[in-house]
Amino acid sequence: MKNEKQGKEVLIDSELLRKLIVGIGEVSEITGVPTRKLRYWEEKGIIKSEKGSDGETRKYNYLNIKKILSIKELVEEGYTLDAAAAKVEKNIETFFKTFSELMSDDNNYKK
Repeated sequence: MKNEKQGKEVLIDSELLRKLIVGIGEVSEITGVPTRKLRYWEEKGIIKSEKGSDGETRKYNYLNIKKILSIKELVEEGYTLDAAAAKVEKNIETFFKTFSELMSDDNNYKK
């Protein structure tokens, strides 16, 4: 069991994911979503950036990059932007709830 837990920690390095911050230009390259569209999505409150040290540069964390990719995919499938954003938010909420329950069950199992 100890090796299995260590394997999970390696696969899900939450500390690394918290530190993974990417500029808007790189996010655009990664996702294929133009920077102008990313700014629009942020204005609508669909995604959130972290202001860079210069106060101007938008930077995005891992979760927002995943959100952008998921929203883009749903929009390409025919969803409206608002419907895609709502669906992605619900999916993220469900994921975190399920993940928390699994980790809780995993910890209870090992006791």
